Amino acid sequence: MNWNNAEFLNPEFLYLLILIPLLAVWYFFMRKKDAAVLSIPSIKGFRTSSFLSKLKPLLYVLRLLALAAIIVALARPRNVSVSKRTKTNRGIDIVMAIDVSASMLARDLRPNRLEALKKVAINFVNRRPNDRIGIVVYAGESFTQTPITSDKRIVKRTISELQWGRLEGGTAIGMGLGSGVNRLKDSEAKSKVIILLTDGVNNSGNIDPRTATELAKELGIKVYTIGIGTNGMADFPWSKDPRTGQLNFRKQQVEIDEDLLKFIASETEGKYFRATNNTELQEIYDEIDKLEKTKIEEFKYYNYKELYRPLVFLALGLLILEFLLRNTLFKSFI
Repeated sequence: MNWNNAEFLNPEFLYLLILIPLLAVWYFFMRKKDAAVLSIPSIKGFRTSSFLSKLKPLLYVLRLLALAAIIVALARPRNVSVSKRTKTNRGIDIVMAIDVSASMLARDLRPNRLEALKKVAINFVNRRPNDRIGIVVYAGESFTQTPITSDKRIVKRTISELQWGRLEGGTAIGMGLGSGVNRLKDSEAKSKVIILLTDGVNNSGNIDPRTATELAKELGIKVYTIGIGTNGMADFPWSKDPRTGQLNFRKQQVEIDEDLLKFIASETEGKYFRATNNTELQEIYDEIDKLEKTKIEEFKYYNYKELYRPLVFLALGLLILEFLLRNTLFKSFI
């Protein structure tokens, strides 16, 4: 019998096990009265008791063991095995619209804004096993880096390979948001979300951010906006050394159009966040992860295997053995 996952259906019967030590004590004090007594002046000439007679208490032990087995059987021990099945009732489609302009190389986050974002974004994806995620990148223009997919390996690889310099310069927030909306407009998910991250102001592109916001609102797309960058001055790239190819940095005022980002979030029933360091950026994605949870229904199936039958047979076997020994080997001592 496997007792690893055993439970008792009627555990109150186990209290009867306290009778076992009480009966053992009772037998210890009453054992001398269990045999006939013959009074004689001397035992000389009589053979000393045999080894077999000393085993007589074994009969009582067998009876106690049988009683203990019956008590445990009454408690109805059984093995429980649980199988689980999950059902996702409310899937979420998420588009991460990421600013990859040159200013994302600013070093107010460590090692820079883009690398800090990549680490946090990959952690976020790891916590969304039941959702589909797509990646949109934008600078002076925008395009879909990865369509909405449930393959998290592709999404994480895309994030890890994000680089600046592949798009024309500038920050086209309207185009980044518009591309995200375009990815989600045909989605049949119950919840559609865009996480729009930028570190600047809208200064490029042919789509007005407010127009893209209205489209998102009409399609029921919730937009969480994140402004990334410290308050005050930060080291920004401003030129590249022609001989070494290394970027040169200089102090520059951080400018983020927070009013626009707040407007986008408010109109779409999302939320605006500001990340001024690595810790805050991580906390922001943690909060979004908590706000947008996929509802999962878990079904548990319980399988029971009764264990009392072997105990009943054990008790019956012990009683039969006690009866046979009492009426054969120990008959002359009883």
